[in-house]
Amino acid sequence: MIYSCEEHVDVAIDTVVDEYETFPQLSKISEDNKLSTACEYCQNPAIYMVANE
Repeated sequence: MIYSCEEHVDVAIDTVVDEYETFPQLSKISEDNKLSTACEYCQNPAIYMVANE
């Protein structure tokens, strides 16, 4: 599972596809969790969660 901002969502999707060889599930993070969750690439607030299942 990768948390990403709008700018890095494409990188997160590519990472999941490369690692798991399957199309990832893309979920928008709820407003409650946005403040405490950072993008794994730049530390800006995360907007999406990209997962392999």
